[in-house]
Amino acid sequence: MQWIYLFLAIGFEITATTLMKVSNGFSKILPTIGTGLGYIICFTCLSMALKKIDISVAYAIWSAAGIVIISTIGVLFFKENISFLKVVSILLIVLGVIGLNLSGATH
Repeated sequence: MQWIYLFLAIGFEITATTLMKVSNGFSKILPTIGTGLGYIICFTCLSMALKKIDISVAYAIWSAAGIVIISTIGVLFFKENISFLKVVSILLIVLGVIGLNLSGATH
C-alpha cells in the first residue's frame, strides 16, 4: 500500500505543478485552487508512504519522477527548450535514485 501512496503523491505533485504553471502566477482562480488541493493531497500521500518506505528512497523517487515528468510536460506542452545538458542532468538525477535504491537493497 505504501507504494500506491508514493505513486499517488507523484501523480498529484505533477498535477499541482502543472496547474501552477497554468495559473499564470496564481492569477487564474481554478488552476490556483487545483494547485493548492493537489499539493495537500500530494503531501498527505507522501506522508503515508513514509510510514513504511525509507525517506531517502521515497523522496528520491518522488522528486526524480517529478523532475523527469514535469520536464517532459514542459517540453511537450509548454514548448520549453531542451538541450543535451538538460537531458544529461536529468539522467544523472535518475542514476542517483537508482543508486539510492540499490544502496538500500544491501541491508
